Amino acid sequence: MLSRIAESLFWIGRYIERSDGTARILDVHLQLLLEDPWIEEDSACRALLSVMGSEPDGDVAFARHDVIALLAVDPLNPASIAHSITAARENARRAREIVSTELWEALNQTNSRMPRQVASDKTHEFFRWVRDRAALAVGVVDSAASRDEAWHFLHLGRSIERADMTARLLATRSLTEASGPSWTTILRSCGGYEAYLRSYRGVPSSQSAAEFLLLDRLFPRSIIASVIRAEESLREIDPRAGRVGVTDQGQRLLGQIRSELEYRPIADLLADLAGSMEHVQEAVSSASEAIRQRYFPASVVPVWIGEVS
Repeated sequence: MLSRIAESLFWIGRYIERSDGTARILDVHLQLLLEDPWIEEDSACRALLSVMGSEPDGDVAFARHDVIALLAVDPLNPASIAHSITAARENARRAREIVSTELWEALNQTNSRMPRQVASDKTHEFFRWVRDRAALAVGVVDSAASRDEAWHFLHLGRSIERADMTARLLATRSLTEASGPSWTTILRSCGGYEAYLRSYRGVPSSQSAAEFLLLDRLFPRSIIASVIRAEESLREIDPRAGRVGVTDQGQRLLGQIRSELEYRPIADLLADLAGSMEHVQEAVSSASEAIRQRYFPASVVPVWIGEVS
């Protein structure tokens, strides 16, 4: 496959997942600001912007509507939903000879209907619309695409971005210390609350909820499940097995993340959850860069603001 096509498919997957993940994080955190009057809005908004890769101006007070403007509808901010939707559509245009008509129509329609602003009382509806459109695009791919190299590049991008977005969501747990989003809220934002209840049969505790979102191999949005699926796609893209271990740098980095999470006690991860999730984000970024260098080295990769390269 041409590196141009492979790169476009990889970033279609990443941008679709990024729009979905950003919508989930903003929905949870902005709802928390409405429900808890004791949270200091400026510091909470700045912390959220930092987690999402945007550096806020130090001289301006930030409020809920500023977060929506920057991370939801600003097409020039690489961390925003609007930018992700536009970028997914543009990558689909570049790979039009490979992308199915149904996926192209889904992405094109989503981009054309993306609002330029969102009323304060319509934010939840907007975030739900973004999630629904992302689910439509993913459903089109999973229901009708052959599980060939093209599918694996798109799936690889989704899996890597999902690991990063779950890490960012978990990092919001410590944004405002005791007033941060509850574990129940975080599980709901991942769509995993019912799955958690079936697995643990009880009210979420810090240890069990973190264990579920970090290490559960059966829940598709957990970090470990996302990393495993990314490794599987890399093996399918280049199935040649070496006799001296893993030689692919991207696969090696993903394997290191998986090993660190699997063999590190959950109590240690919880003791410094923000630091642990920052490490996961840095490792995922390094794996993405290794994939770029191997499969599409001539291209310039779009990145999060502040993403470690």
